[in-house]
Amino acid sequence: MDNQRLLIWATFGLLFWMTYQAWIQDYAVPPEAPAAPATQTETVPNVDDLVLPELPAESTGAPALADDAPPSVGGEPGETETDGDVIRIRTDVLDLELNTRGGTLQRAALTKYPVAKDDPNVLIELLSPVRSDLGLLQTGLNSAGDGPKADHTAAFTAAATEFDLGTADQMIVPLTWTDGQGVTVEKSLHFVRGSYRIDIRQRLVNDSDTEWRGADYAQILRRSREQERSMFDVDSYSFDGPVLYDGERSEKLDRDDLMSDGPQTLQAIDGWLAFIQHHFLSAIVPPAGEEHVYNVSVRGDVALSSLIRTPSVVVPAGGEYIFETTVFIGPKLQAQLEDVRETLKLTVDYGWLTIISQPLFWLLSFVYSFVGNWGWAIILVTVMIKAAFYKLTEASGRSMAKMREIQPRMKALQDRYKDDRQALSQAMMELYKREKVNPAAGCLPILIQMPFFLAFYWVLLESVEMRQAPFALWITDLSSRDPYFILPIIMGAAMLGQQKLNPTPGDPVQARVMQIMPVMFTAFFAFFPSGLVLYWVTNTLLSIAQQWYINKVVHEEARAKKGGKKKKEKQPS
Repeated sequence: MDNQRLLIWATFGLLFWMTYQAWIQDYAVPPEAPAAPATQTETVPNVDDLVLPELPAESTGAPALADDAPPSVGGEPGETETDGDVIRIRTDVLDLELNTRGGTLQRAALTKYPVAKDDPNVLIELLSPVRSDLGLLQTGLNSAGDGPKADHTAAFTAAATEFDLGTADQMIVPLTWTDGQGVTVEKSLHFVRGSYRIDIRQRLVNDSDTEWRGADYAQILRRSREQERSMFDVDSYSFDGPVLYDGERSEKLDRDDLMSDGPQTLQAIDGWLAFIQHHFLSAIVPPAGEEHVYNVSVRGDVALSSLIRTPSVVVPAGGEYIFETTVFIGPKLQAQLEDVRETLKLTVDYGWLTIISQPLFWLLSFVYSFVGNWGWAIILVTVMIKAAFYKLTEASGRSMAKMREIQPRMKALQDRYKDDRQALSQAMMELYKREKVNPAAGCLPILIQMPFFLAFYWVLLESVEMRQAPFALWITDLSSRDPYFILPIIMGAAMLGQQKLNPTPGDPVQARVMQIMPVMFTAFFAFFPSGLVLYWVTNTLLSIAQQWYINKVVHEEARAKKGGKKKKEKQPS
């Protein structure tokens, strides 16, 4: 029965490996799509080809999209193949480019999030007309008939070419379009200080002699990211692609599945669609209570996610109607995501442990609000988790301590019955019974608390708040690996020290396995984000302190028991 500790470590190792595999599977970069035949021209497909849901009657769906952007990795602001004017929009958190051709958002940079901490001038971009891995966000109105449409190819006009929020709290960027026959569309983008939410309103004024019938639509184009996996880059294992929420559940749509099975189309109320990557997303969220048809398709190296309102809206002659859509372009900040739509926080993927991870994230954020440092918040929450499970883990610790106390007698029995395993087993069971030791007592508490520690692991991995957050000394970015591997080495040393506090397995093979485990974990954690390593170092050190204390108490109890027996034996009969 001296397999207990090996069983615990094996269980943890298995769970760790399963988590690592789930990480790779859930966040793996989709494989590169098969190349198109050499005779074909690589262009962005039009909406009709991708089976964008049609309006009733004579509608043909949204017009054709612009041609594919050149496969460059950079470019000057304003470079685009469309022929509209470029409007520069700046808020305190967003740097955008809006093309008057359809009012298309063609570039979106996050001013608070540089690509690398040591180069703050190169910003994270989620939309771009010149980068081969990014795309566009388009909105428009589809109308029945063959006349001009206020779609994403329509020529809008703007009063200025630059808009800056400055010191204001809110800002509106207006655009105007008319069909020359009495129908006018006033498209406006509404911004609020500190928010990545953009409310897009399209006010249609029908001053013509006939009714207008149609619907609004929105779509995101995104080109596939070609990124090789690397242990040095956590982002390389993150899922990058479309996500569709149907009002009940969200689903990440794999590129290969879309190419083999065809477009995914559904009709839903209170749905939304998004393109996500590690820590960031671009999302389109229609008003609550409205029914829309959602379509996600892939053609070549382009993925298109679109939604269109159903049923169509009829605006009588002399009437008007306001279409509303909300766009979110920014980091996965849960408070801001919930402000747009409660379910949008599902884009922060904690996997199968979400039910535990969400409360842990709330607790972590709560602690951070007091200490102002995510590293110290991690340490304090780890202490809280350890304290919450103290009584549960105490049983495991006492079992380990008692096994340690009786280990000399166990060794003596092994030497005595080395050639008789049946007799050895019987003698060991008698010893366990006499000393009230249950070798398996520590397994269940470990298994119960393991989901909580794994859930906290996912919180630290997925939370954008950890990105480039400093801790102290040489740890300047909790989302990156320790540059000097100091924390992983401390963790490995701590795990070795932890082993010294526990009974040594009697089997030499088991003993060697136990010695190898800290080395293996050190190698794994060496390339993990330092926030995760900090958590595990803290947890291991707390476990050492707890086990040392329990060993001391159990040892004193054993000495007192032995002293009581000797005193009793010396008493005259």
